[in-house]
Amino acid sequence: MDLTRGDIVDGRIKLRHLVCFLEVARLKSVVQASSVLGLSQPAASKTIQELEAILGVELFDRSRRNLILTSYGEVFQRYVGASLTSLKQGVRSIGQAGSAVIFTVGALPTVSASILPAAVMHFTARQLDMTPRILTGPNAFLMSQLRVGEVDLVIGRMAEPEAMRGFAFEHLYSEAIALIVRPGHPLLATPSFDMGAIGGFQMLMPPPGSIIRPIVDRFLVANAIGPLRGGEIETVSDAFARSYVRATDAVWIISQGVVIDDVAHGLLAMLPADTADTLGPVGLTTRADTPPTLPVQLFAQSVRDVVADRAGPG
Repeated sequence: MDLTRGDIVDGRIKLRHLVCFLEVARLKSVVQASSVLGLSQPAASKTIQELEAILGVELFDRSRRNLILTSYGEVFQRYVGASLTSLKQGVRSIGQAGSAVIFTVGALPTVSASILPAAVMHFTARQLDMTPRILTGPNAFLMSQLRVGEVDLVIGRMAEPEAMRGFAFEHLYSEAIALIVRPGHPLLATPSFDMGAIGGFQMLMPPPGSIIRPIVDRFLVANAIGPLRGGEIETVSDAFARSYVRATDAVWIISQGVVIDDVAHGLLAMLPADTADTLGPVGLTTRADTPPTLPVQLFAQSVRDVVADRAGPG
C-alpha cells in the first residue's frame, strides 16, 4: 500500500503501535516502555518491529545503548503525538457535550504550593462552565502526558532542551533554589553564615533525572561542598521532606517556590545562602503542534494574572 497518498492510512497500523512507539521514543528503552505499558518486553519489541515493517523504515537507531530516533522516527513522532492529542481532545469534546468542560493541568512542585492555588481560585471565580483537573508529578511524567494529550498544559520549570522538542514554552518568571532548615537550626545561630558548613549536615537532595538536580550539583561544586559528610537522602516527596527537616537538622535543597509559604508562615527557615546563580525559568509549556483549547487559554491567562499581581507595578 502506498503510504504517500494523503487519503489513505494503512489499516494495519493500530493504536497500540502508536502508543508503544511514543513510550519507547520517550524512554529510549523497550524494557522501560514495556513496564509502563504493562507489556512483556518481547511483546513491546514485536509491536515496534511490526510498525517498522508496515512503514518500511527503521524508526530507531539500535547501534547505541539507548534507542535513539532516526530521522524518520523524529518526523513520525511529531505527527503521531499531534494525532493522538487531537483524537483525545475530540473524544473528550463528545463525552463532555452538555456538561462542564474538563481539562487537565500538569503542575510541577515548584508551582503547586505557590502560584497554582491562587491561579485556580482566580479561574474558578470567573464562574465559567469549565473544570480544571490538577495533576502533579515529576517533569518527565508530566511532559510525556502532555505529548500524548493526557495533559493540556504544564506549569513549572522549563525542562532540558532535549525534552522540550515539540513543545512551546512561555516564560513567566525566574526562581532560584533554596537551602531549607527547621527554625532554630544551628546554622541560623552563627553570626556569619558559612556555606561550607552545610556539608557537615545530612542533605535532602532531588534525585538524578529531576529538573533541578544538575543545578544543585553545579551549585555544590561551585561552592566546594563535598563530599557530604552528613550523608544524603534523595527524595521527590515534598511531604516527607517537610516533616523530616522539621524533625532533624537536615538541610533540604529545593526550588524556592515549593517552600515559599512554609517560610512565610515560620514553619521552615531559609539559610542566607547566595543562590542567584541557580536562577531558572518557570512558565507554561504547551504542545507546539496543537493550538491550546479555549479552557486552557483562559486558565493560562489566570496564571499570568496571578504572576503579574505578585510581581507588582513595573
